[in-house]
Amino acid sequence: MGRLNKKATGELRRLPTGSFTVDAQGQVVSSTVPQAVPAALVREIGQCVVAVFQGARKANLSFSEMVAQYAAFKITAREMRGGAIIFLSPKAPQWFSPR
Repeated sequence: MGRLNKKATGELRRLPTGSFTVDAQGQVVSSTVPQAVPAALVREIGQCVVAVFQGARKANLSFSEMVAQYAAFKITAREMRGGAIIFLSPKAPQWFSPR
């Protein structure tokens, strides 16, 4: 078996948690997300969320909240007058017993 070394595995980091608001252009207005999270990532999430809400509005859909769930992470967003408030939260690990 091979050995694990720090150079090959990289650095372990916590998943970001917090919330932030974006305006109608997807620009971050306020944030409680730690500064360790790259600003470009927060900005990209905000722009994607605003684009989804704008697309729903153009399609005349009543759509004011979205939830994206990943295996270990959850993004919840609520539309706010063209902008949005976005919540980032890691999900608790779920253990499954083999059958």
